[in-house]
Amino acid sequence: MLYLLALLIGVVAGLRAGTALAVTAWGAWLGWLPVAGTWASFMGHWIAVGISTILGVAELVTDQLPSTPSRKVPQQFGARVIIGAFCGAVLGATGGATIGGLIAGAIGAVIGTLGGAEFRGRLAAAFGKDPPAAFIEDAVAIIGGLLIVAAVA
Repeated sequence: MLYLLALLIGVVAGLRAGTALAVTAWGAWLGWLPVAGTWASFMGHWIAVGISTILGVAELVTDQLPSTPSRKVPQQFGARVIIGAFCGAVLGATGGATIGGLIAGAIGAVIGTLGGAEFRGRLAAAFGKDPPAAFIEDAVAIIGGLLIVAAVA
């Protein structure tokens, strides 16, 4: 079950990297993710929560801009995979399965990045413009991320 949740948080990272990072930090801070005593315990510190929340909000705002690069650009793609792997590893650390969580998170991020780009393109075509598609993607990432982190608790 933990590997599935790590895979799913990776998918969220593929959709919204900052959101996955923020919900993971909030989950640790609220005690939903029992990371105390693990290498990931720093995620429960208020500084990690603050920084990840700022990054998450910044990503939500900048993604609405017309100049936002595609998530398939190597830098964007790589960043999403790294964040997905990290968030998966944090979830894995709650059950002593850091490496498995890291791998599952990275695979999920690849799926989320490629599948999310395809899905968003279809939504944008259906709406005739991109902002509604971006808002739907934002909602899926935020709600999905919160549900995944809550499921670990």
